[in-house]
Parts: sequence; structure tokens; C-alpha cells
Amino acid sequence: MGKVRAIITTSLDGYVAGPNQTEEEPLGVGGEELHEWMFPLKAFRERHGREGGEVTASSPVVEGWTENVGAMIMGRNMFGGGPGPWDESWKGWWGDDPPYHVPVFVLTHHEREPLEMEGDTTFYFVTEGIEAAMARAREAAGEADITVIGGAQAIQQSLAAGLVDELEISISPRLLGGGARLLDNVDGPDIKLEQLAAVEGDGVTHVTYRVVKD
Repeated sequence: MGKVRAIITTSLDGYVAGPNQTEEEPLGVGGEELHEWMFPLKAFRERHGREGGEVTASSPVVEGWTENVGAMIMGRNMFGGGPGPWDESWKGWWGDDPPYHVPVFVLTHHEREPLEMEGDTTFYFVTEGIEAAMARAREAAGEADITVIGGAQAIQQSLAAGLVDELEISISPRLLGGGARLLDNVDGPDIKLEQLAAVEGDGVTHVTYRVVKD
């Protein structure tokens, strides 16, 4: 059975999105700046159908995000489309060919039929919670890994349920001062982490932890 890996970029003060998040600015004030280290990378650009790009110390990290991955989980806010019942004309931020190429299970309170996109990406909308989403992702992934790719609440729920094997955090040297904090709503004393790796990139530090389980 593959691992469950939670992957996210945070600010130095622990936020994955800035204050004043809106449908037009889903990462809030300053939130998009957290990812500036990633945008020039060849590994990122290829994944989004763009040419060119750089190869840096961060490149193997970004390439590793999709290695041996058979399914992904994300929260409703990451998929977008606003709160409440679905406007089914909304198909995500990524156009007709999203950069995932595996089944993606979206945590939501509102039912919606599966959304099949180009490039082997199908979004499935799960209303029964993180454990149900993880069970469906495991069935889809088989022996491959599952990645929980955001946002903060999806990762919090996965950690609180004891479902995460590894936590991969890319730390941007930004201070957002507010917004969505990665590790809110998590009982810290009950979660023990063992550092597996640290990579110093250009404008970012990548740290991988194993979640120690009894």
C-alpha cells in the first residue's frame, strides 16, 4: 500500500493563505507570493503545459510531488467556485486539462456529479468527510501514493484523523500575519513528527516529516 503525503507551501509564520480571501483572490492578501519560487521552474511549467523554465535545487522536490501518485485529495476552497451549492459551470482554476492526471477527490458539503476533464483527471465530490474521501482515494490509487494537496482544512482533517504518513512543507520567507494557518485545529501534543529531509531552494526551504504513529 502506498503512503499518504500531505503537501503544502506555507509562510514563515505558518499561513497557507493570507487574510481577506475572496472568490476573486482565493489565496488572500499576499498568498500568491508564497508560490513565487515555484512559477519559474521547468517542472512546474511542464505540468501546466508551458515551455521553458529553470532547473534548481527545488526541481526534484516539485517533480517528486507527482511520482508514484495514484489519487489526490483537495478541499472545496482549493477547487474553487465559491461557497454553497455548486454552480456547475465552474470546472476549477486550471482549464480543460488540469495538471493532476489522476482521480481527485474534493471535500465538500454539497453533492455534485463527477467531473471528467482532459488528461485523465476526474474530480469526485465527497460529502461524507475526510475518511470517506481517503477510502475512495485508496481504492483509486491501489498500491500508489495519495497526496493531500490543500488547503489548510483538508490537511488538518487528515492529520487529526491519523491518516497522514508524511508531511511535506515548503516554507516561503514571507510573513502574512493572518489568514488560513496550516496547523490550526490540530491537537499538537498528539502528533509527533520525525524529520526525514530538508532541501534549501532559491527563496524556499523544503522540509519533509514522517508522522510517527503508535
